[in-house]
Amino acid sequence: MGAEGSTGLTPGFGAERGGTCFRAAVPLGGRLSLSGWSRGGGAARGSPYLRSQLRLPGAGPLSPGLFAMGSLLLCSLLLLLAVLTPGPGDSPPTPSGTSAAFWVRLSPEAVAVPPGDSVWLNCSSSCPLPASSSLHTQLRQGRTLRGPGWVAYQLLDVRAWSSDVRCLVTCGGETREAKARVTAYKPPNSVILEPPVFQGGEYTLRCHVTHVFPVGFLVVTLRLGGRVIYSESLERFTRRDLANVTLTYAMRSRPGDLWQPVTCHARLNLDRLMVRSTSAPETLGAFAVSPTSKALASTSIAALVGILLALGATYLWKYPAMGSRV
Repeated sequence: MGAEGSTGLTPGFGAERGGTCFRAAVPLGGRLSLSGWSRGGGAARGSPYLRSQLRLPGAGPLSPGLFAMGSLLLCSLLLLLAVLTPGPGDSPPTPSGTSAAFWVRLSPEAVAVPPGDSVWLNCSSSCPLPASSSLHTQLRQGRTLRGPGWVAYQLLDVRAWSSDVRCLVTCGGETREAKARVTAYKPPNSVILEPPVFQGGEYTLRCHVTHVFPVGFLVVTLRLGGRVIYSESLERFTRRDLANVTLTYAMRSRPGDLWQPVTCHARLNLDRLMVRSTSAPETLGAFAVSPTSKALASTSIAALVGILLALGATYLWKYPAMGSRV
């Protein structure tokens, strides 16, 4: 390093990317030549990143410590620039709260409750500082609870058979949503199969499904042994209250069906939920008769008993007269 006097260079601060910073001390009236930020060697070797010439005026006295302080500040500035300047493989950091890793969840995604009950839904997100969070639904809302990254919403008096619920969260200027479905249902109180009635060469099967909701999602099935003999979907019914359902089916009698068990099955298909109920089994008998036939048989028996009693009374009335003649 050329100067108008002896110049001593001593290492100053270590720098990133393999650079070395130097500070110099020069006599008064001399000329200072700074070579800094060389890679892999001293200032005389390698390619300097910055080279400047500083001419010191010799007119007035100037303290050497002032020059040392100036060179120290210059090295600090160069180090700061090196740290802030990204390298070829660096990328600027993602600001906190942006949509780079922003998701929203609403749980449970599907829930079923009896009509009139309440339910809680939890809306969570990965946004550290969401601008807003809200629930969109036609159901009546109750209390709201909040915590870090989540909001819990209460839905009251659920009576609609199916309702879509959306949770919207805004983060970093972007709004995302999650969906859930709330279903209200009531399984049957009972499924009752009446004893089969045989008349005119066929069996009449009658099944009662009581207090069920929603009827439009009910399927009633009759089984003989292990096979389905009849099934009916009640999707045409759209009423939104509890109902009783009676299914009547007439089945032709076949020799192989005698003494086979018959059962009635009620099934609610509620999207991802399946509710099943089954009746007690009944047996197809050879002497199953209809209520009309039973009434006729009872009348006939009563008439026959009356006739027998009348004949007996007549015989007893005549018997004493025959004895007196003898």
